[in-house]
Parts: sequence; C-alpha cells; structure tokens
Amino acid sequence: MWADLEPIGRDPGTGGYRRFAWTRTDHDLREWFAGECAARGLDVVEDRAGNQWGWWGDPDTTPGVVVGSHLDSVPDGGAFDGPLGVVSALATVDALRARGIEPDVPLGVVNFVDEEGARFGIACAGSRIITGALDADRARGLTDADGVSMAEAWRSAGRDPATLGRDDEALRRVAAFVELHVEQGKALAVATDGGDDLTDPARAVAIGTDIWPHGRWRIDLPGEANHAGTTRMADRRDAMLGLATVVQAARSYAVALGCVATVGKVHVVPGGVNAIPSHVRAWLDARGEREEAVRAAVDAVSEEAARFGATTAEESWTPTTTFDTGLVERLHGILPDAPLLGTGAGHDAGVLATHGVPSAMLFVRNPTGVSHSPSESAGVADCHHGVMALTAVVTALSTGKAAEPAGEHR
Repeated sequence: MWADLEPIGRDPGTGGYRRFAWTRTDHDLREWFAGECAARGLDVVEDRAGNQWGWWGDPDTTPGVVVGSHLDSVPDGGAFDGPLGVVSALATVDALRARGIEPDVPLGVVNFVDEEGARFGIACAGSRIITGALDADRARGLTDADGVSMAEAWRSAGRDPATLGRDDEALRRVAAFVELHVEQGKALAVATDGGDDLTDPARAVAIGTDIWPHGRWRIDLPGEANHAGTTRMADRRDAMLGLATVVQAARSYAVALGCVATVGKVHVVPGGVNAIPSHVRAWLDARGEREEAVRAAVDAVSEEAARFGATTAEESWTPTTTFDTGLVERLHGILPDAPLLGTGAGHDAGVLATHGVPSAMLFVRNPTGVSHSPSESAGVADCHHGVMALTAVVTALSTGKAAEPAGEHR
C-alpha cells in the first residue's frame, strides 16, 4: 500500500507532496482508497462533503467503530501526515481477518477530504462540513489561489455542489472514532533524561488526550504601487514594511506569551520585482496550550498591524478540544505502557470530538519531530507498532473482548 501511494502527487524537484482537494491528484488518491476497500470487501459510501467511508458491516443497523485519517497534504508536505493513518487502518482490517476476528459491530475505515485546507484555506473542511461547523454556503464560496471556488472545483470533479452540506446521517453511523497519526513533534523521541531514544518500544505509540486551541487569521496591509527605481524612500507607502512588522511581532509576542505563531503564507500585489507593493495579504497561524495566551498574542499582532492601516479577520478558530475521557481511559487500559500526549496540531478527530462523537487519537513516534515537510518520517518498526496498537484497540472496541496486552503485540 505504501509503495502504491508513494508516487501520487510527489514533486520530483522537492520530494514533497502536493495533494490538494478536488484535483486530479486527489481523484487518484480517492480511486486508490476505493480500490483498497473493494479488495477487502468493504462497502464504500460517500457523505455530503465527499468523505469516503469503507464499511465492514451495516452501520445503518448499528453504529460502528471507525478508524482512518486523510490523504491530502500541505504544499510540499511529507508522506506520513494523514496517509499513515489510512494505511494503518486498512492494515488493521487485514490483521483482524488474519486472526479470524469478526467485529460484533460495524467497522469503518475513513478517508477525510481536504483535512489540510491547503487549497481553500479551511483546515478539516471535510469533517467541518458534515458536522455543520463549516456552513455549506460558505464552503461553496471559498476560493483557491487561482480564484476557483470550491463549488467550481466540485463541478470540475463531476459533482453537484448543491449536495454539499451537513450530514447527520453519516455521523449517526459512528459510535467511536480513533485516528492514528504520525506525531508532529518529537516528544516520543525524547527520553526521560532529555536525550533522544528511538529504541524504547514503550514510546513507539502515544495516546492523544487533547488538541490545543488554534486558529487562522487573514491580515490585509495597504500600500501604494509605484516604481521601485524612481520613487524616493521618503515618498513610499510600501505594504511590505507592515508585513515585516507583523512577522516580527508574531514571533516576539508568541515567545513572550508561551504559545506559537507563524506567518507562512503571503500574497503580494502587484508582485513585481521592480514595483512597490500596493497590498499584502498575509495569514497568521497561532496555537498554544492556553487559549488566553493565543488570543492575547493575536490581539497584539493585530494592533501592530493596525498601525499600518491593516485589518485583521478571523478565518477559523478551534478552542481546546479534549478527547472523550471514557474512550481515552479505555485506550490506556488496552495500551497501558503508552504515554498520554496533547498536541498543537488540528485533526478531524478533534472536529468530531467537538461535535460530540466519542473520539481519540494514537500518535506514532517521529524520530526528528519534523512535519509538514519532505523530511517528515517514522521508522518501519514504529509504524508496525502503530498498526499493532490500533489492532488491539479495534479488537477491544468492536468485539467487547479483552485485547492482547500491548507487550505481546510487540
């Protein structure tokens, strides 16, 4: 499975992935997922956002246990963020059948669409749409860098955008959701003495407890276009100067308040080397363990930007998401050696948890902590530990039987 996925959407120059929603690459990924499900006899259905669900059993009779993640990527993203969870979910189905285990409740494998929000700017769009967290009209009106709306992208993909929207029927089929994901950070790779330890099997997999509050803000900085070679420095209204202040402010306030903030995407008008920028649009990403610290940092950056006539608009905000306490405790009982870990990265599991669907996560050790980059990685042995841990979890949740102790799996 991993070999089949490897070339899809990979940039030959950077080695990173460009797997964006409702593109030809996305179509190929969806075809791959449908084919893998069909090969296992899973019934594939789509919800009103285009998320794909492969079911073993009938979830319309009894809600089931669902595992999986997403297949899309950030620009020049890594191979593991998302696909590791999907491949591990399919491998879990194989492991159950190899052991002769038949779930007592339906078992689903999901591929959430547009989790990264790389094309239309809203992360976890697929799960946000079906839960109603993202209004359907707003979703249809979102545009990409080329001005193509999500509605137009749907039409180009042969779909009717009028059908896009909240889907309570799809959500009623989910009794519990467990998302396996590569760790985005290196907490599991750091030993108790502070050094790196990639050999301890007890730290190969962690159980997610919560997702930090996080959001995205759009900052528009005005200026005046003029000739770069003939305009005196004193006469310039350069929108890029405001951007420089915003970038510096984001870092300094985040450090001072104990959170993280990033300006990672910028659009400059007119965008010529020899033209003074008349307008700069920048996007700020801010996250942290404490909501008040994140809000304070964004407010401070907005005030700095306002000195240059800028406006700041919130595009998305997700408060602290705590995974289902009972489900987390049950996972810890199944995997007693696994550390408990919070994360600053958003996930579809968090969106479902906010909506009231019992959800939790498993994280697989990342040796360097690098993510959203071609350097993202996970060791083969750790990935196998992830599949074994997910298999133990699914066995317990879907059969009511005690799973094998984690040590025996290892």
